[in-house]
Amino acid sequence: MATTYRLVLIGFGSAGQGLARIISERGEWLRNARDLDLQIVAVCTRSRGTVYDPNGLDPALLLQTIAAGDLKQHPALVDWDAAALIANADANLLVEVSPTDLATAEPATSLIRAALARGMHVVTANKGPVALYFAELRDAARTAGVSFGFEGTVMSGTPGLRLCWSDLAAGEIHELRGIVNGTTNYILTEMEQGREYADVLAEAQRLGYAEADPSGDVDGHDAAGKAVILANVLMGAHLTPADVERVGITGITRDMVAVAAASGQRWKLIARVWRDGEHVRASVQPTRLPFSHPLAGVSGAMNALTVSVEWLNEVTLIGPGAGGNATGFALLSDILAIA
Repeated sequence: MATTYRLVLIGFGSAGQGLARIISERGEWLRNARDLDLQIVAVCTRSRGTVYDPNGLDPALLLQTIAAGDLKQHPALVDWDAAALIANADANLLVEVSPTDLATAEPATSLIRAALARGMHVVTANKGPVALYFAELRDAARTAGVSFGFEGTVMSGTPGLRLCWSDLAAGEIHELRGIVNGTTNYILTEMEQGREYADVLAEAQRLGYAEADPSGDVDGHDAAGKAVILANVLMGAHLTPADVERVGITGITRDMVAVAAASGQRWKLIARVWRDGEHVRASVQPTRLPFSHPLAGVSGAMNALTVSVEWLNEVTLIGPGAGGNATGFALLSDILAIA
């Protein structure tokens, strides 16, 4: 008999829509091959409407309605906010994919706390709560006897966290080095073609890789939040984003890229976490890597993580680090792990 999860989605941007798309297209396969029945019963957005039906919502209709502009024309429209949905919906799993706030991690953290207290499982791709409150939320989930999944917070659908805490668990992790921000990697890759930073940034904004205010990416804040998650989750640290030594890519010029290439090297924005005696440290900074290094060959918006682990030396994982389908895949992988 299939395990049934009744989902409340908080946020319905690319990540939430990615999960809904997978459920819409592969729901029958999940029931038959994985004994997993996923029913979306509620979707809450900040300004585009909230819908709830205890009998389940058609994911295809949700996607069609949001593509037309918002959810306010959906027949299951309700006048509930996120807190009301978590408190009252007939559901047992919260999917929290609202916009990330690395300064306060709100309102996501309060919503996750409320769901855990009610006995709901939680999966999220939101970096804020995991970067700032991982230990608290992990312990709250254990106390409530439910699960807290967050694979999508670092490399989206590429399972960097799960690889480390499962398949690499036989050895102690000494260091992690990674390309964990696709926007900056795309910019640096394009600059290798002789283009100026400002021109490539403008193109990245047109393509949707970079926000109108790109500082979260180009100044290294996004990568720093992910470095904190890697440090705290995989190496038992208690870091905050303020503890990360952070330098962005805004100072990298076309000439600097050309000089590095002439020396057989490439600039990459590297998030690094390592053991320094009894302490764990983290940094984000542009780094020149030789062409022979596995991370040097990662181009475009791809992500990668090199793990230095006892007995194996180094293991490198490369894959998609952004996008609705990739993040939806990460959310689904967390739900499968719960089941």
